[in-house]
Amino acid sequence: LARHAEQAVWTDPGSGYVRRAVSPPGFASPIQLVEVHFPAGARVAFETGPRNSQVHQQVWVLEGSMDLTVGTATWQLHSGDCLAMALDQPMVFFNPTGRTTRYAVVLVNETPNTRKL
Repeated sequence: LARHAEQAVWTDPGSGYVRRAVSPPGFASPIQLVEVHFPAGARVAFETGPRNSQVHQQVWVLEGSMDLTVGTATWQLHSGDCLAMALDQPMVFFNPTGRTTRYAVVLVNETPNTRKL
């Protein structure tokens, strides 16, 4: 159990986005849930590349809009939209609007033992 008041919260000093680790800590699960409050005008880039295990991510926009670039493809996401991807390319999150966007991230770490044959 991860009670809201006890969930770890981190604020990015560069962009000001607030990331809340929703999933209970210390529970052995390949799934991780995160909530993000993404400020108006903020841009965050992640340099991701090949990994030892495959990591899948889904971004579900709960309120607002944002642009998400994965590799060379860019999507405009709006409230209710969900984008699924593998974390194996550079990514850029951008909120071009004048309002905070709130979204959820679901991460699944697929270790070689959990892959289907």
